[in-house]
Amino acid sequence: MTETLTHRHMTRRQLLARSAAVGAAFVIGPGFLAANTAAWAMEVAHLKPQTMATLIRMARDIYPHDHVADEYYAIAVKGYDAPDNAAMIEAGIAALDAAAQGKGHAGYLAMGWERERVDLLRSMEESPFFQTVRGGLVTGLYNQKAVWPLFGYEGESYSLGGYIDRGFDDINWL
Repeated sequence: MTETLTHRHMTRRQLLARSAAVGAAFVIGPGFLAANTAAWAMEVAHLKPQTMATLIRMARDIYPHDHVADEYYAIAVKGYDAPDNAAMIEAGIAALDAAAQGKGHAGYLAMGWERERVDLLRSMEESPFFQTVRGGLVTGLYNQKAVWPLFGYEGESYSLGGYIDRGFDDINWL
């Protein structure tokens, strides 16, 4: 099928051939990132698409949840695609990729083993870049209402009468 998928006239075959390029997500063209395993995509305005793909992998390595889809991690890091963050994020990702290259990999995304990536992140966890990303992920990931059911959280209960009347002693999760 030769139907075009972007303004650059990429065929479906070309799109699929590119899908293995980055792992969880792949770069289709300037300013556009898409998943290779699910139906989601995102535009980036101030960061490189490769940088955003690296941020998504980094987010998954910092807060790993196998049952949470990449699209929620993409939403969590989307806030870093802002003009005031762009220079710091690009520099931080460049440093992360340089550290990965120092260990014999083409970049952070090319590191196949999660353990290697986590060790690399631990080596830079005191940096302002890492602390900024980690701190933003706490709210960026866990404040998404769509993620709450994946963790068994029903949301706040004050507006519904509080936890006392809503099964605070319900321990069927145990």
